[in-house]
Amino acid sequence: MDTHVSHQHHGDRVEDLRLITGAGKYAADWNAPGQLYGYFLRSDRAHAQIIALDTARALASPGVKHVFTGIDAVRAGYVKPPHALTFPGRNGMKARAPDRPALAHGKVRFVGEALALVVAESAAAAQDAAELIEVEYRELPCVVQPEEALQPGAPQLHEDVSGNLAFEAETGNAQEVEAAFTGAAHVTRVKVEVTRVAPSPMEPRACLVAYDAVRDEYTFNVCMQGTTTLRKQLSSWTRVPEEKLRFEARDVGGGFGQRTLAYPEYCALMIAAKASGKPVKWVSSRLEGFLADNHGRANFIRGELALDRDGRFLAMRLDWVNDMGAYLSPGAMGHIRNTTTCMTGVYRIPALYATYRVALTNATPVSAYRGAGRPDIAYVVERLVNQAAADLGLDAAGLRRRNFIPPEAFPYRTPTGSVYENADLPGLLEQALKLADWKGFAQRRARSAAAGRLRGLGISTVIENTGAGNAPKDEIELRLDARGVITVHTVSKAQGHGHETTLAMIVADALGVPHARVKVVQCAPGTRLQGNHTGGSRTTVGAGSVCYLAAQKLIEQGKALAALELGVEPSQVEYAHGEFRSAESQRIVKLADLARSKTLSVIAEGKFGSTFPNGCHIAEVEVDPETGATQIVSYCAVDDCGKVINHAIVEGQLHGGVVQGAGQVFGEHVRYDRETGQPLTASFMDYFMPRAGLLPGLRGEEHPTPSKVSPLGVKGMGESGCTASIPVLVNAVIDALRPLGIQHLDMPLTPSKLWHAIQAARPGKH
Repeated sequence: MDTHVSHQHHGDRVEDLRLITGAGKYAADWNAPGQLYGYFLRSDRAHAQIIALDTARALASPGVKHVFTGIDAVRAGYVKPPHALTFPGRNGMKARAPDRPALAHGKVRFVGEALALVVAESAAAAQDAAELIEVEYRELPCVVQPEEALQPGAPQLHEDVSGNLAFEAETGNAQEVEAAFTGAAHVTRVKVEVTRVAPSPMEPRACLVAYDAVRDEYTFNVCMQGTTTLRKQLSSWTRVPEEKLRFEARDVGGGFGQRTLAYPEYCALMIAAKASGKPVKWVSSRLEGFLADNHGRANFIRGELALDRDGRFLAMRLDWVNDMGAYLSPGAMGHIRNTTTCMTGVYRIPALYATYRVALTNATPVSAYRGAGRPDIAYVVERLVNQAAADLGLDAAGLRRRNFIPPEAFPYRTPTGSVYENADLPGLLEQALKLADWKGFAQRRARSAAAGRLRGLGISTVIENTGAGNAPKDEIELRLDARGVITVHTVSKAQGHGHETTLAMIVADALGVPHARVKVVQCAPGTRLQGNHTGGSRTTVGAGSVCYLAAQKLIEQGKALAALELGVEPSQVEYAHGEFRSAESQRIVKLADLARSKTLSVIAEGKFGSTFPNGCHIAEVEVDPETGATQIVSYCAVDDCGKVINHAIVEGQLHGGVVQGAGQVFGEHVRYDRETGQPLTASFMDYFMPRAGLLPGLRGEEHPTPSKVSPLGVKGMGESGCTASIPVLVNAVIDALRPLGIQHLDMPLTPSKLWHAIQAARPGKH
């Protein structure tokens, strides 16, 4: 965002020196005395019965100590993972959640499902031995397309999930929508696929588990997004009490929602650590990451938008098929909850109705991925609005302006029951149109045409819910020592977000002390603080707000202590810049003086609802009709994330989110062979990843409306770039191709797909 300069130099982020000089400590860097090494044998079939599993040769292999299989998982009772589809569905339906032993037992249901855990004196010995395990399968038919999985006669994955339908839900008012559609002057329809993607964090998954037999306690060194959610889920899966599960992590190389959850491998490592009496360490390969780390998105949506003669929106109807893979992941609810919360988008749409069908398929389970349903709903709504503008021959920005929720309507209660707090959508749009020179597009399109290229203009205006969370409250502890150093304890966990900088800035600014005096400790082992993990763009709204409250509490307690030293009443004490003073005394009591005899500690708490960041992104692309290759030639973003604490960190979150969205639009797509269920994209040779040259210099500005939910006025920012970039880039490409008669293409918009579409649309090609 080149119109703002950060209050700090980029180099002043306190994490950066450690991380960019290789001094970070990640999950694979932890070791324990006497540790053993684990390696998982994984299914090479998408759907099969396990007839026999012979581990004798593996057990006899040099260095091997143990081999654990599904029998061990069943014996331990580690068979029922938690899930989040706990709210009532259509007609009161309860989710059908199949068992999932920590190691497959009886059947395998996707390629990559863990069958056995070999534990040996070295990682190489464990891997060598795993190749000696003999598995006899009876192949079963598989289904990898969710819409096919719901068809009568489709192969059944689980006996207790009839028709592969794990859950069915609805929201809104079907009768109101039907009436509005009956009287509508125009109806626009689209069917879109929000493709299955592999989150692919920089750091592969890893976990070291140690068991203390005396305390009956497990300690984990694992890449995670915070202790509280992971601990609760592992406790639910294994029935080990939460207080017996301890976690320690330092640095995490990317999370994107994928690191929040309990995985079966962690449960299997618990079995191994307890049985062997030694710590057991496992480090995933990148291949395992593609096969067994939860995937994201995977939604198929039919959308309909009804408009009157003046182009005003009357009603919207959506029909979702949510692909959850072979099992319900612990994080598989955002696809329904978040899409319901933001179903109206930024528009006043009087009547809404959506149905959801959650399908199980012979594929890797799906869970939250950056945005967790928010980009999916923004994508279908913004595709519908753009298509409606094209159908009616209207300006895409003008149609949006006509249907925005006006500023005076906030707080705005949507037809699906959520309450948007505040936004200035018309002002946001005007700022974005000016930044992008919307009016000058026709000239730029003509110039591109003269050079033999197709130029397209895309726009998306989006809103999303952030903050909130599942914890009863967010807690922060501040500890002040005699050196005047304030240590901030939190149970959220950064994965590259810069929390050590942001939270320290909040506390330091509230106390009026230098930033260097504040140190942030995330997820200290054994901490019993409550709070949300880092996810859903909630950390600054939740933990950050409580950091501010904790600083105020420290000042108030400090005034009482300083009053004793100054011989005055606490009400007579003033505080500023690390010093307590009183008009009745010549003395000054420094903040550090309060901790001379012992460390001073305060714990503050808060519970905050959702904030609603919003933004308008405008992009231009050029498509080469001879190759189908697309180049992003302009990208402008105007975002409202409330008050900004650190501009550099906000910019970083925006850039990262936009590039992740662009990656999905132009290439990222997990694909399976439909006959065999074999993954066709299990390495970076086959799976597209966005590179530095994909996005040109992003031009960004801020259009803040301070949040009323948070005492800091902040709104979440971590997912905004992803939510807005997916629809804006697809809209831009479709706009480039529309003069050829091409109205719709599904992601990924690869050169091959575009070239074939262009060839098919050219005269004489039909």
